[in-house]
Parts: sequence; structure tokens; C-alpha cells
Amino acid sequence: MRNLKLFRSLEFRDIQAPGKPQCFSLRTEQDTVLIGSEHGLIEVDPVIREVKNEIPLVAEGFLPEDGSGCIVGIQELLDHESVCVATASGDVLLCNLNTRQLECVGSVASGISVMSWSPDQELVLLATGQQTLIMMTKEFEPIMEQQIHQDDFGESKFITVGWGRKETQFHGSEGRQAAFQMQMHESALPWDDHRPQVTWRGDGQFFAVSVVCPETGARKVRVWSREFALQSTSEPVAGLGPALAWKPSGSLIASTQDKPNQQDVVFFEKNGLLHGHFTLPFFKDEVKVNDLLWNADSTVLAVWLEDLQREENSTLKTYDRVLVTVFRQSVVPPPMCTYRLLLPHPVNQIMFSAHPKKSNDLAVLDASNQISVYKCGDSPNIDSTVKLGAVGGNGFKISLRTPHLDKSYKIQFENSEDEEVNPLKLGLLTWVQEDVFLAVSHSQSSPQSVIHHLTVAPSAMDDEQGQLNISSSVTVDGVIISLCCNSKTKSVALQVAGGQILKYLWESPSLAVEPWKNPGGFPVRFPYPCTQTELAMVGGEECVLGLTDRCRFFINDTEVASNITSFAVYDEFLLLTTHSHTCQCFCLRDASLKTLQAGLSSSHVSNGESLRKVERGSRIVTVVPQDTKLILQMPRGNLEVVHHRALVLAQIRKWLDKLMFKEAFECMRKLRINLNLIHDHNPKVFLENVETFIRQIDSVNHINLFFTELKEEDVTKTMYPPPVTSTVQLSSDPDGKKVDLICDAMRAAMENINPHKYCLSILTSHVKKTTPELEIVLQKVHELQGSAAPVPDAVSAEEALKYLLLLVDVNELYDHSLGTYNFDLVLMVAEKSQKDPKEYLPFLNTLKKMEMNYQRFTIDKYLKRYEKAIGHLSKCGPEYFPECLNLIKDKNLYNEALKLYPPNSQQYKDISIAYGEHLLQEHLCEPAGLVFARCGAHEKALSAFVACGSWQQALCVAAQLHLTKDQLAGLGRTLAGKLAEQRKHCDAATVLEQYAQDYEEAVLLLLEGAAWEEALRLVHKYNRPDIIETNVKPSILEAQKNYMAFLDSQTATFSRHKARLLVVRELKEQAQQVHLDDEAPHGQESDLFSETSSVMSGSDMSGKYSHSNSRISARSSKNRRKAERKKHSLKEGSPLEDLALLEALSDVVQGTENLKDEIYHILKILFLFEFDEQGRELQKAFEDTLQLMERSLPEIWTLTPQQSSATPVLGPNSTANSIMASYQQEKTSVPVLDAELFIPPKINRRTQWKLSLLE
Repeated sequence: MRNLKLFRSLEFRDIQAPGKPQCFSLRTEQDTVLIGSEHGLIEVDPVIREVKNEIPLVAEGFLPEDGSGCIVGIQELLDHESVCVATASGDVLLCNLNTRQLECVGSVASGISVMSWSPDQELVLLATGQQTLIMMTKEFEPIMEQQIHQDDFGESKFITVGWGRKETQFHGSEGRQAAFQMQMHESALPWDDHRPQVTWRGDGQFFAVSVVCPETGARKVRVWSREFALQSTSEPVAGLGPALAWKPSGSLIASTQDKPNQQDVVFFEKNGLLHGHFTLPFFKDEVKVNDLLWNADSTVLAVWLEDLQREENSTLKTYDRVLVTVFRQSVVPPPMCTYRLLLPHPVNQIMFSAHPKKSNDLAVLDASNQISVYKCGDSPNIDSTVKLGAVGGNGFKISLRTPHLDKSYKIQFENSEDEEVNPLKLGLLTWVQEDVFLAVSHSQSSPQSVIHHLTVAPSAMDDEQGQLNISSSVTVDGVIISLCCNSKTKSVALQVAGGQILKYLWESPSLAVEPWKNPGGFPVRFPYPCTQTELAMVGGEECVLGLTDRCRFFINDTEVASNITSFAVYDEFLLLTTHSHTCQCFCLRDASLKTLQAGLSSSHVSNGESLRKVERGSRIVTVVPQDTKLILQMPRGNLEVVHHRALVLAQIRKWLDKLMFKEAFECMRKLRINLNLIHDHNPKVFLENVETFIRQIDSVNHINLFFTELKEEDVTKTMYPPPVTSTVQLSSDPDGKKVDLICDAMRAAMENINPHKYCLSILTSHVKKTTPELEIVLQKVHELQGSAAPVPDAVSAEEALKYLLLLVDVNELYDHSLGTYNFDLVLMVAEKSQKDPKEYLPFLNTLKKMEMNYQRFTIDKYLKRYEKAIGHLSKCGPEYFPECLNLIKDKNLYNEALKLYPPNSQQYKDISIAYGEHLLQEHLCEPAGLVFARCGAHEKALSAFVACGSWQQALCVAAQLHLTKDQLAGLGRTLAGKLAEQRKHCDAATVLEQYAQDYEEAVLLLLEGAAWEEALRLVHKYNRPDIIETNVKPSILEAQKNYMAFLDSQTATFSRHKARLLVVRELKEQAQQVHLDDEAPHGQESDLFSETSSVMSGSDMSGKYSHSNSRISARSSKNRRKAERKKHSLKEGSPLEDLALLEALSDVVQGTENLKDEIYHILKILFLFEFDEQGRELQKAFEDTLQLMERSLPEIWTLTPQQSSATPVLGPNSTANSIMASYQQEKTSVPVLDAELFIPPKINRRTQWKLSLLE
């Protein structure tokens, strides 16, 4: 699938040296070529086109003077710093190219036909004229000699028990005699030179030898080990050619085979068996294969061909057929294709039009330096040079448009008539505009490149042959190795071999070349040469993207990732495959180098839209324009089409923005994208264009599918979040009624367009609402049953009902039909259900005999629609009221029932009394009293108000009952007792004084509740100063003593807890510093810690406590909070003692703060009765306590939850101890539920409590 790209063409025709080339070898470090001829050895520099060295071998006597000599092998030996040369006469020479000294290291009397060195240059193999193989060390010491022809198969000989023999196999139409036919051996090919051919495996452990068998005259391939042991012999292959090349990866050995009508490249396994082949695109006897060559990583096999018809003028031959696959219509793996282009000359390069709407137009550059332009479109004549491939079988209708040859253009070079033009002169051809091409050639005399601007010359429209003129040429220092063009901006970027990136301003009059600069203004230079380059807009800046053969990916001069195997730029997206077998897609519009680096880092966890898993070794071939297809090629050559979610969603959003609902819907349906996106992408636009949506979809089934997928969820916020910069309205209806809005809008549009055609969809819109409108649906079905004349596109009632049963459960539909009280509709649904007529017919007949209201009551009760049921039953008369009341009580329908009867009716009162009694059972005494009072049941209301302590309501009801004075006094005492229990002493005193006329008891209650001033008011109101001495003053002094004792207790508790907290914190800090190495690991960092630890962190113990209390989790929230508090134990040494102390200290401070109001009131009374000493003592004690607590707050509450939960600190300045301390601090951080303990309690200084009269 991957076409070879011409990297560089070096042309050196007239070498100023005698002789005819016989063999050659490359000196990779010097970038020179060693060529052997009948006269000797020369070293040529193809860049500067000079002969650097010339070593004559005739003068030294190693080659004959008559020119009949032959050099059979040349090999540069790096260890010897010389070149090893083998001659056909049998001499092995070492030649030092620096000193030009020659040394004959050995001779073979019978002559040498082949010399082959192992890849590690430790061994050398010689094939002699006596048909033997001699293996020697690199010091030319013989190891072993073997006969080149062996009768034995080898060590890997197959073992068979006869089951696979030909005699036991079925031969079909060939008959049984086919089992006994003798194998016919064909002799070697006519043009075979009968010389042995040797090839080594990449690791040098095995080598293969292809020789012509003297017995059969056919070639055989034998595989030998490095120890010179025969491993295997190839199976007989008729027409086997001499070319031989072992794949460096070691899996296959390539050779050629001539067949009756074709010529194949075949592959052998190491055991000698054939394993696959491919056919060369030439006729039989048209070409011969001189050699096969693998590249270093086993990805490319080169076939060196020679034309048999023109042997006097041998030229390199490439394919003259172009295979084209149109991925939009068909995805077929190579060598299959959509169509083939037949061309008269070998093809050098193919390029496609850069125009987005003409991307299927292609131009072909061939070896005659002619460009043939093929265009897709309507052509009056069928092009004979275009042949259908995999899609053109018999009986198939062709659904794609094949291209036709629009015109061929001959490139007009300067002085092209005087000399023959190199067929590989031009490379990196780019079609930048309809009539403009760019091409690159390399200087033959210096390391420079030339960019040629090719423009179409004016000619007659009917001329079949056009001409391309080189309108201008720009010379660039350095060898240009890649050229890329941005189809949108028309920018052209050049990559020079040194890594520099240049910008070619081909549209400007000056045709200048300038350095490509990054956003910072500095020239861009790739650190390594990139085999693929592209231009793309990244965050608004045009950047050069490059990928090296080592999977390093660059944007400008920044390395973004080092694990990228392939990439492609499509529209605003960058797609990449990685070594982790994923395909990632990034939107470049809002991206930056940092975000791309972060997204491609190994630690980054991407969302489902931008990342997807792919098969191991997948590579991107292309992205189909204006489509969602991403074509990937697997390592074994097959193709796969994936629809990357990011591309799919981007294309769908474009379609929706253009109101192309049909295209979006078809894509979403095929690729299983949630159809809610059609609405959620832009709710306002969709609802405004509902009719357009329906007309475009124009399918009842598809509209129903859309309805069935609707849900309240906004998929743009959950499943498919849009790009960050999207300005589309994202929110749907604020009331959360999206489904209802869509159903109503679409139903209205369908009824407007064609209600008969979209009948089923209209029914679906009712069913899919939040509350399904099944009654309306059933009524519409019933109307269809009663319709008279049929309407075109109309749906029958039976079809509608049958469809409805697919959406709704039949029993549910039966119940809803029953709820319409239409028995004809009920029968129609019942007949379609699985119900037994013996069950539902008697029930329906019974209902028909009932009075209408009672009938509907019975139906609603059967359907458990009790609210409707009591409504119908209330209309049946007073004799049915007991049944109604029982249903009201049973189903708790009091509020609904009260609306059915007038307030002054007996039924209203009975329901209210039942309602009040129900509330009393639920311990809702006050609401029960209100219900009783409203309906006039005052005794029951009084009892309810007394029970809940609502003394005002109780006394109001008592007045309406006209209670006697004694009864009212008794009621007052009862209420006072209830209020005193609730610590509502002031309310209790008011009731006693006003309704029981017992002011003395009221004063005592006020003193008990510390309402000193109110007590004094009653004492003076009833003129009882004696009570002051007997009750008021003793109570005040007793209260002062209690406050003093309480403050002493609070101060002592506060000081004790504070001191202990400081000790606990110091102990924890010491433990963190001293016992870091002994900590027991319980988290993900366990590998960092010792396994001998006995110290457990607070958070770990917290986990234990929470586990032990897990049975409480199902209780009430109050109990859960209580369980959480139990974790904080004040016992010394408990895991969370510090939190328990914080909690206790906070409680002490809050308790003391809440005393301010009480202290202020008692201080006033103490001063009033001249208890100045006691008042000053209490005021001083309270002030000291508050000051102690206020001073201690910063010391106690030193940390916040955020400060306590520090994260591990890593970096170049971190040490092992600092990292361990950081982890320890993180693990002892405060749980979220305890964060409130770190908020210090507030002491309000503005609260006035001091009495200045006592100072």
C-alpha cells in the first residue's frame, strides 16, 4: 500500500575509466561506489561525479591483458581497512585504497565463481570451479570444504508415516493415475548464467546457495548453517530463477519462478518449502530478473529487471500499471484495486489534486518525463487505459465513476533535444494548482537542489498532447528530501537533508525561498530527518509536522512524542497511531504544543472520543475527505476501516450546523451514535427546523427510531462534550422537559405535513412523553377504526394497534383502555392481548350493568386510581358514603376527599374527624388539633392541643367549650406542667398566673427558669416582698455558686485538653521523623516502604474504625453522625486523639460563649440586691475564662484541612526522607468528615455581657 518515494537521483554517465562494469559494492562510510571491470578496480564518488581511486589489476598480473578477465566479488572489510576482491581465475586479493597496495591472500586453482562474506564479516564463502564451497575465516584460514551438490536433504528432513503421501490422497478429476506420475524437471532458464548464488540471513547463522543441479538441469536452493552443516534442500520448483535474497528478518528467502504465462517472485522457508508468491506485472519472456535486494528492515524488496527484447540497451524497469483504490466506495487490500491505469512507460510518481473537491483527480509522472492527468467525471467516451479491478466482476453494477485520461503533458527541459534526459530526473512532484506543478531535481555537480515551477503551456483544447514549461527554477543549498503543501493555505514547505525547513513562496513574483520560522521567530530545524512531513494549523499558527523512521514526532522543532508510528492531517484534526496500539485524534484548532505533548504522554488518560484501540502494528493509510472513514493497514497487508469517534462527531456537527439532518441521521444510525445529539447539539435550531428534519428523514421507521432513543439527558454534557470554543447553545429546556418539547413540536409538524402518513410516528410521540398519553393514543386508534373512506398513505386501526403493542405492554395498554370507560376500545385491545375471554368478558359485562358513577368508581378502584375512584363514588349518593369513607381511610386520601364535600356537610365533618384521628396516630398532635377545631370537634381539638403543649390554642378551644372556672384552672395546671417539662418556664408561669390564679407557683417556676426580672415583676405586682427574702435571693445566690463551679470546671477542662493536645502533636511529629522507615504500607506506595513496620497512621486506623462501625451505616443520619463521633476517643494513645481533643476544646469554648446572656442577667440582679462581691467574683471569673480561651485559639487551631493534606513533593531537589515525610503527611491527613474540627470556634467580642457598675 505504501508507494516508494524517490529520495535522491544521482546520475553519473560518462565515467572516465576503462572497461565495462562487472560488479559493484558500496562503501557506506565514504558514500562511494566500488566498481570492478576487466581492467581493475575503481572508486567513484557519485555526488561530485569523480573517480577517486583507480587500482589496475592487469599490470599486476591478476587479470589478463586481453580483457577476458572477470572480477566476481568485491567487499569492503572495515577491520582490514581494505577491500577484498575475488577474480574468476581464482585469486583473492586485499587492496588498500589509501596506499594502493595489493596483497594476494590466496588462490583457488579451479577458479572462483562466487565470493560472499557473512554479515558480521567473520566468515567468507567461496564457490569454486570444481563445484565446491570453501568456508574460511576473516583471516583467510580454511575451515571446511563441501561439495556444492549434495544427495542428502539435510538435517531438517521431514519425517512421514505415509498419511500424507500422494498415493493416499484424493486427486479428483485427474484420476488415480495422477498419484503415480513421475515428477518432470525443467532445465534452467535460457538466460540463466548457471553461476551459484549465495545469500546470508541477517544474523549470519545460515546461508542459502542456489545452484543448477547437474542431474536435472534445474536450479535448487540449499540452506547451510554457519557450521557448514546442510539444513535443507528446496522442493522441486519448475522454472526457478538464479536471483536469491534472504530476508534480513530471517523468515523467508526470495527467488523467482517462470511459469507458462507469468513470472512470479516466490518465497521459500528455511525448511525448503514454498511459502507464498506474487506476480510481476509483465508478460512472459518480456523481462528477466537480474537480482533481488531487501532493505535493512525487511520492509522493501527491490526487483532488478532487464528487458529481454532490447538486451543491447538494458534499462531499469518499473511497473507500468497503476493500481488505484477508491476508499469512499470500496476498501480492498493490495494487490487488488478498484481500477488500474495502463501506461506506456514505467511510473515514477503519482500525486492527487490538492483541491478539496477534486481530490480524486490524479496525475502520473512516468519515466519519459511525461505527466498524464486523469480526472473523475462524465466522459463521452470510455477510456481504454482504465480497467476495472476488484469491483468490476461479471454481473455487478458499477456504482462509481472511473477516471478518464484528460490530457498528457510533456515536460520541456532546456537543451532536452541535445541529450537524453534522465528518467529519474524529477522527484517530489506536487500538484499545487489546476495548471501548476512543482518538482525537485538535484544538482549533479554539488549538493544542491533545484525547485522547478511547471506551468501548462497554452495549446488547443483538442490536442491530446500538451506541454509543461519550466517557467522558473530556484536553486537551494542542500538536498531536498521532502516537500509538502497545505491544500488550504497553499503554503509549501521544503525539508533539506540537514534538517532545515524552508518556505517556498511559489505564488510570489520573486519565487523566493526563506527559512520557515516558528511562532517565536526562530528558524525551524528538525534534529533528525523526517520521512513524512505535513503542514497544519496548530492553534492558529501554521506549523510543519514531521515523523522520523524512528517514530519521533516533531511539530516545528519541538519533539512532541517518541512513540508515533504514523500520522495524518485531515481538515482540523491530527490523527496518530502509537506503539501502545492506539489511534489518537486531536483537534488542532484549539491545541498547543503543550496540550499535544500532554495528550501523547504515557501517563495521560484520554477520553473515549479522542482515543481508540487498534490492532498491533496498524498504520494510517488515509482519511477519506468529507467522510468519517479512517483507513488503516495491518502488518500482514490487509486493510481495515474504522470510524474514529472524534472524526465522526466533528462531521456530524458540521452536517447539523448546515441543517443536513438526513446525512447526520444516517451516519449516527450506522455508527451507533446516540440520536439525542441531533437535538442537543443546538436545541433552538432543531426546534425551529423540526419540519425540515421530518421532510429530510422522510421515513416513518427512522422517525420512530429517533423517538425511541429520546431521553432527558443532555448528551453534549455527558457522552459527547463539544469542543471548548464551540458557541453552540448547549443547554436544553431548563424545566427538564426536553422529551416533551420534542414530541410536541414534531407531532405538530407531522400533523401539518401529512397526518395519515405519519400516523404511527404521531402515536409514538404521545407514548414517548414523560407521562405517556396512552388515553389519547387509544382514542386516536379508536377514531381510525371508525373512519369510513380510506385515505392514501393511511394506516388501519389494526396496524396502529399492532404497532402500539410493540411500544407498550399489552396489560398496561388494556388497563389504560379500561380507564377511558370506552368498552369498545377495551374489547379491541383485549382481542389483541393474550388474555382469556372467559376472564375479561364477565368482568366487562358486570361493569356494563352498573350505574355510570359506580361503574367508573369500580374501574378506577380496579386500576388503583383511588383519587378518581372516590370522586366518582362521592356522586353516587349518601348511601355509598360509608364505603367511600373506608376507602379514604384505607388509602389515606383525606385531603382529596375534603375537596369533594361542602364544609358544612356531615360528610365533611366525618372525614375531618377521621383525618384528625389519623394524624394523632402519626403523633402529629398540633395538625390534628387544627383539623378538629376546623370541623367543630372542640373536645377532640382540646385534647390534641394539650397533648402537644400548644397552650394558646388549647385555651382558645376551652373558651369555645365554656368550661367552668375550676375546669379552666385544672386545665391551666395541666398545661403548666407540660410546659415546665419542656423547659418553657415563662409560658408555664403565664398560664398559672392568668388561668389558675396561682402567682406564687408562677414565681417559683420563673426562678427555676432563671427569669429573674419576670419573677420580680410578679412579686411586686401582687405586693409580696416577703418572697424576695424567702425565695428570690436564695435562688440568685445558688445560681451564682453554680456558675462559679461551672466556670472552674470549664477552665480546668480547657487547660487539660490544651496541654494534652500539644503533647500529642509533638509525639506525632517525632514519630514522623524517627519511624519513617518502620511505617507499615497500606496504599499504592507499599513498594517504597519496609515490610517490618509496626507503626500505623491515623488514616489507616480511621479506616479500621469506619469498618467496625459499618453496620451502623444503614441507620438514620443522626446515628451515622453519632457513629462518626465515636471515632474520636479522648483516651490517651488512641489513633485520633488529637481530633477528639480539638472537638472537646471546641465544645468547651462554645458552651462558655453561650453563657454570656445568662451571665449578664444574673449580674444585674446581683447588683440590684447589693450582692456586689458575688457579682464581681462571677464577672471576674467569666472574663478570665473568656480571655484564656481567646488567647489559646491561635495556638490550638493552627492548621487548616488543606494545609494538613499535603501532596507528595517530587522533583530533582527531593530526597528519600523528604518524599517519605510527604507520603506520611498525606496518609495522616484529615478525613473530609472531620474538616469542620479545624475551623476555630468564634468568640463574639461585640456581645455585651459585662456590667460596668460592678467594675
